[in-house]
Amino acid sequence: MTQPQKGICAEPNLHAQYLLLNVIDDDSEAVRAKLSRVLDVFEHFENEHYEAMVTGVVAIGTGYWMEIYPGLIPVELAPFPDMQSEDRSAPTMPCDLFIQIRADRLDICHAIGIEVMNLLRLHVELVEQVRGFRYLDGRDLNGYLYGADNPRGMKRRKVAIVGDNDPDFVGGSYLHVQRYRHDLRRWDSLSTRQKEQVMGTTQEHNLVSPEQSESSHSIRASIATTESGEPSLIKQGMPYGDMASQGMFFVSCSATARAFKAMLHSQIYGNGEGDYDRWLDFTSAETGAAFFAPSIQFIREQAKIIE
Repeated sequence: MTQPQKGICAEPNLHAQYLLLNVIDDDSEAVRAKLSRVLDVFEHFENEHYEAMVTGVVAIGTGYWMEIYPGLIPVELAPFPDMQSEDRSAPTMPCDLFIQIRADRLDICHAIGIEVMNLLRLHVELVEQVRGFRYLDGRDLNGYLYGADNPRGMKRRKVAIVGDNDPDFVGGSYLHVQRYRHDLRRWDSLSTRQKEQVMGTTQEHNLVSPEQSESSHSIRASIATTESGEPSLIKQGMPYGDMASQGMFFVSCSATARAFKAMLHSQIYGNGEGDYDRWLDFTSAETGAAFFAPSIQFIREQAKIIE
């Protein structure tokens, strides 16, 4: 049975380390072998520190896919959907590799990150590293619950993992990442009612607010649903920040690349009647990249291929 990477459908953790990398080595065979060894690093720490609930993801950038895995291509593999309307935008920062490390211990995230970078250091350059953390009971730094509409239990696999519609890539997942920077000083100047107008839900219990409208974040950012009315992606991001800047490192996993594109279009362009996502008045995306995370078997088998 084809096994997805564990970090795709994993439940939330307390800490995360996100690594965005560009490959500077033309030796694709060596890089393929090292990516398989990255999975070994995840497995080692998962076994040695089981209480930390370690999970990881290795994902390949859409622009680098044909270099490292020439031949078959995931059916919906496509560049990040660069969008802009007025002062709202989704800028693109293409990267060759994305590695997500999550655990319930910060030291374990750090240790795994060090081992991964030591393993890949001859082949890559570090474009960006972001350290995420769980805020309170799973909230964004604006005080509202994050990913409250995520599918639960076994539904997560159905939503996030490629199935038999793309037989060569069963067990894979389409990933999109963005780093958002929040203007929390401006946000905190709003009244409770004004915040509920923007978000569309109550802050404490995440109930539908009487202030909800077509421009509320809860409407515009949840538009990517299946015919059954369930979400068609899993939001895996986490808050990040220090005393100088704060935001959300957004990560979505889906069985289809169309889900993220539809959600982003709904947020930036809205419904055609001026109802865009009003949360974008208080946060802005500074990066964006698209990836595909193959199954564990795919990464292992491709590492054995000698060109």
